[in-house]
Amino acid sequence: MRKFPFSKMTVNMLLAILAAVVLVAINEAGYISSNAAIQRLEQAQNTRRALDRLVREMLSVESGLRGYLLTGNSQYIEPYAESAKAIGSNVAELHGLLREFPEDSSDFTDLSNQIARRLSELDLSLQLRRNGNEDAWQFVVTTDVGLRHMEAIRATSQRMIQRTIQRADDSNAAIMHSLRLSRIGIAAVAAIGLLAFYMYLRKAQALQEVSDREKEAQAHERDQLEQLVRDRTASLGKLATHLQQVREEERGHLARELHDELGALLTAAKLDVARLRSHVDVNAPDVAARLNHLVQTLNTVIALKRRIIEDLRPSSLSNLGLTASLEILTREFGERSKLHIDVSLEPVQLSDSSQLTVYRLIQESLTNIGKYANASKVLITVHDYPTHVTVQVRDNGSGFDTHMISPTAHGLAGMQHRVEAAGGRLAVTSSSGEGTLVSATLPHSTGQ
Repeated sequence: MRKFPFSKMTVNMLLAILAAVVLVAINEAGYISSNAAIQRLEQAQNTRRALDRLVREMLSVESGLRGYLLTGNSQYIEPYAESAKAIGSNVAELHGLLREFPEDSSDFTDLSNQIARRLSELDLSLQLRRNGNEDAWQFVVTTDVGLRHMEAIRATSQRMIQRTIQRADDSNAAIMHSLRLSRIGIAAVAAIGLLAFYMYLRKAQALQEVSDREKEAQAHERDQLEQLVRDRTASLGKLATHLQQVREEERGHLARELHDELGALLTAAKLDVARLRSHVDVNAPDVAARLNHLVQTLNTVIALKRRIIEDLRPSSLSNLGLTASLEILTREFGERSKLHIDVSLEPVQLSDSSQLTVYRLIQESLTNIGKYANASKVLITVHDYPTHVTVQVRDNGSGFDTHMISPTAHGLAGMQHRVEAAGGRLAVTSSSGEGTLVSATLPHSTGQ
């Protein structure tokens, strides 16, 4: 049989339920006990009032009869009759009240007999007075029999009243006892509740401290990871910048090698062709055609060499400046791609590295336009402002969704890295069917 261990939460819940049940049980027991004590107290009070009324009615009966016997006035008969009648109902009520108290049965029997005897004596005196037996009723009145009967009635009533008072005191004591038990129970449950609440607070505080420590550890670890990412990003950025610089240096070195070595070879070849012209018969059709084709081929190779060198490292940028270099670049690209290119170029003051960044940005943008844009017009602007320079390349091509740029689109990533390495910002805005705008902002102070 599989057993499931109780968790601390389950134990606390069971203790809370048990405390609630104990509190309800104590209150219910106190209520039942107090209610019973109140009923006994009320019964004792009713019994005492009944005994007091009985004694008063006996005194009223005796007073009424004595008034009639002494005065002969029949007006005393009516109170006498009413009191005698009330005594009967009082005795019946008292019998009902004392039914549950066997200790009062003997006294109640004695009291009933004493009242009956006393009423018989009073009735006898009344009948003698009415019949004119003066000596007889005077004898009855002057004897101490009636006094002894009244004293017996008072003594019996007093004993019964004392027991009634004792029952009332017992009922009050029971009520106070129930109240004390309720107070003790409520205080105990309240203390248990406070203890449980204190333990809950301690547990919550401990959990909060653990949570705070975990959050601090996570925050510290996150800060470390973020710092590591920043360090790695900075390291990769520096590496990319270094590789870019190395690439530009290698391209410059290769451009110089091509310019020097290949240029010398091609120049020597052209000189050799010129010397051959003076030693051969140029009037021969085959020879002249071959020489002309060789000269055209050499000119084409020289032009190709110059274009390759300019692509690798634009010599015009160092010799003529940025504006002239961009004019040459856009004119040659327009001639090759058959695109209509408008330029608005202002002279700018930038460092050599920033000028190369602007040149490469426009060169890469034109390459992308020629490959992907399907454009017919291109607008290139370079504007100089007091604190910065803006460069924009806009085309009317098919455009693209900037949110769907492929991770393999290294051209845009390379342009962005070049601009950011120069301390600037690059923005690419495009949408399908509305062309593309490549915009860069570079500060004047970069590299100066």
